[in-house]
Amino acid sequence: MILSSSERTGDARERLLARLLDAFGEALPSPEVSLREIAARAETSHALLRYHFGSLPGVLAAMLQAQRSRDNEALLETARQGTFDDLVVAIWRAYTRPGQLSRVRGFFHVVGLAAHSPEDFREFIDSLGDLTGVLASLAEREGLEAGEALTLATVTVAAIRGLLLQEVLTPAAHSEDAIALILRMGEDRSGPRARPGRRAGAGRSRIEGQQTGSAS
Repeated sequence: MILSSSERTGDARERLLARLLDAFGEALPSPEVSLREIAARAETSHALLRYHFGSLPGVLAAMLQAQRSRDNEALLETARQGTFDDLVVAIWRAYTRPGQLSRVRGFFHVVGLAAHSPEDFREFIDSLGDLTGVLASLAEREGLEAGEALTLATVTVAAIRGLLLQEVLTPAAHSEDAIALILRMGEDRSGPRARPGRRAGAGRSRIEGQQTGSAS
């Protein structure tokens, strides 16, 4: 089979993206570095980076999207086996574990750029609703109507992102308490999601227990 030029370009872009991910691991380049510096670390050329990604923000957006897609594979496994609340805690753990700060900062940097030029970041923007959809499906599975489930999922994701921004700007803030409050708000709703015998502090206990377990 003969590949078209667009297919060959796509393959080359994916290989280059894989080199970037291998070079930086779970971290993200700082917006203050140059394409030449990134290229040197990935052992490629800045001309190739510019050709396939357009600019430094394009590189950051592509890397973020790929890293988040990889994370989502693990989070989807939690969704298959757990509850809405389990997935909320898993998302929080995924983005507050050690080594994630550069990615979280990079995320808000790219989001800020996308807010000014959404058409330049359309693929990245379109990927931002992935976990909202999964959370909405879990909420429906646990008894909420479709519209209410989507609203709950949307507000939950927005709250998590707001708390992550708070973690970046004021790390001493007690975000675990806020996550526990999000969980309690879901539990206090009437309907099948409410679990008999669960005390109000259960959300925070679960967060603290999972954080202790994630230290290894």
